[in-house]
Amino acid sequence: MPEIWLSYGSADVVLDILAENLDKKIEPKGTNLTDAEIRAKLEQLDLTKPTELVILDHSKAMQKIISILFEKCNQHSIPKPKLLVDKAHIHRMKNALSDPTLQISDFGSANLSDPNLVFVGEMEFDGLFGFNTISTKLVRIFGKEHMLSAYEKRKGNIPAPGEELGNFTIAQKFSDSFEISAIEIVSNSAGIVDLATGHPSSTSCISKSLLSLATNEVEKHRTMIISTGKESSGETLGKSLNSLWNCADAIKEEGLVILLAECKDGIGSEAIQQYMEGRMSLDRLKNPARYVDGMEDLLFLTEVAKNFQIGIVSILPDFYTKDKLGMIAFSGIKHAMDYILKTQGARQKIAVVSDGSHVLLR
Repeated sequence: MPEIWLSYGSADVVLDILAENLDKKIEPKGTNLTDAEIRAKLEQLDLTKPTELVILDHSKAMQKIISILFEKCNQHSIPKPKLLVDKAHIHRMKNALSDPTLQISDFGSANLSDPNLVFVGEMEFDGLFGFNTISTKLVRIFGKEHMLSAYEKRKGNIPAPGEELGNFTIAQKFSDSFEISAIEIVSNSAGIVDLATGHPSSTSCISKSLLSLATNEVEKHRTMIISTGKESSGETLGKSLNSLWNCADAIKEEGLVILLAECKDGIGSEAIQQYMEGRMSLDRLKNPARYVDGMEDLLFLTEVAKNFQIGIVSILPDFYTKDKLGMIAFSGIKHAMDYILKTQGARQKIAVVSDGSHVLLR
């Protein structure tokens, strides 16, 4: 019996699967950068001037970048930059870095006209923009008035991760209007694969590195189990759905895909939350008068669910996942595996994706 460990929240869980049931295990590719290579790529960043690092994601790769920058400050006797972090993750960042001298504040008050700001983000795929870059993160957080236009210019009603889309220029133009800097990271569950420094409009060029490590040409599968990979990609339902979009092209009609995502921080999508509470109708999704955060994910979920069944292993109440969203809710990975073998037969072949946030199936 092959031993397959899959990320679930802050821990890993074992998938008990017989060799005859395992179709293939799909993983991202890529050669990780050494610490020396990371330092060399960060040399262009001038830490001698006042600097504030705005941390847009939190992961081991992000902690690695911060640690190397702080190490450089110590070596040159330079004051460490102040960190600006999403309020919900300040406590987590303090625990991860365990440095009582650090200044960590909420980035909600960040002034984008401040040239001392350096935004640090991890690039992934995005169903609406094609790529989730620092520019798209900035327009989602600080340029909400532009999001309706980006939504209207989407590619149809199904997700398009990894594609070069016209609405991406909306995010680039927004970030272009500010004299800020960025550190853009491409990583997988094992480490950092590539990074770029400069203006957010230029650092997005490493999307080619992300495509290179992530793209897998595969046949369509009837059954697939997807782990989101790193912990932060499965913290909310909204974030975890990106892993589903990355793999949706490889699911057969009337197939079954099971998403392994703890969702300890809840729904994480205002649009999905409103739909669950009866404050948003599906009719609004295709031509809305205003944009609501996460609207595209609700639209995509509604559309792809017409093609195959979607199950989820999470701590979310069944009332949300099963009753409101029509997913098949599982209490654990064993429960999901038992369901597959019972409904699809004891010999069913299953494809397993161990790092769904860094894989793109074609």
